[in-house]
Amino acid sequence: MASAADEELAASKTDGFKVGEKKTVEEYAKLVDQNDESLNRWKASLGISSSPCLPVDPKDTRRCVIHSLALEVAGRPDITIDLSIPGALQSLKTKPFTIKEGAKFRMKATFKVQHDVLSGLKYIQVVKRKGIRVSKDEEMLGSYAPNTEEKPIYEKKFAEDEAPSGMLARGHYEAASRFVDDDDNDHLKFDWSFDIAKDWK
Repeated sequence: MASAADEELAASKTDGFKVGEKKTVEEYAKLVDQNDESLNRWKASLGISSSPCLPVDPKDTRRCVIHSLALEVAGRPDITIDLSIPGALQSLKTKPFTIKEGAKFRMKATFKVQHDVLSGLKYIQVVKRKGIRVSKDEEMLGSYAPNTEEKPIYEKKFAEDEAPSGMLARGHYEAASRFVDDDDNDHLKFDWSFDIAKDWK
């Protein structure tokens, strides 16, 4: 049985939608029709090309590896969390970062896809203040082929957001996030925290 926290981070479902039949990269690459421009555009959008896939450790069964998360604010250096550093995820919860009230910002992630096509990657985030949920956001990031020598890493910028403002909005917030695909496979799940303040620190 799913916990309340798991249910809060569940991806939304579209009535009648069924995940399509899975194909390997090789099977997708063989779908060739010189006269079907839409098929060729779709394959290109997935990153399927003739460029060789990057070598992968066969013991590493992960399909999607999130390398970094960053907070991007115009005119300021990015706040970047390098997830390859041991303890980086744990520090996200215990060492909150500060966002200036009313500031416009966006999240971005860099990641690698390996072994096979990743279908319907989504980012889901639930934010709470004093234990009460104040927002839930879900962003579709797309489908991706395994990284190649031509495209060794993917970077995805999320939709722009705006921090709340005013005396009542200032304070400490707790968040839970997950990267999940169409098959409901978790690729990264973590807790973190941030403070809304009158100014940057």
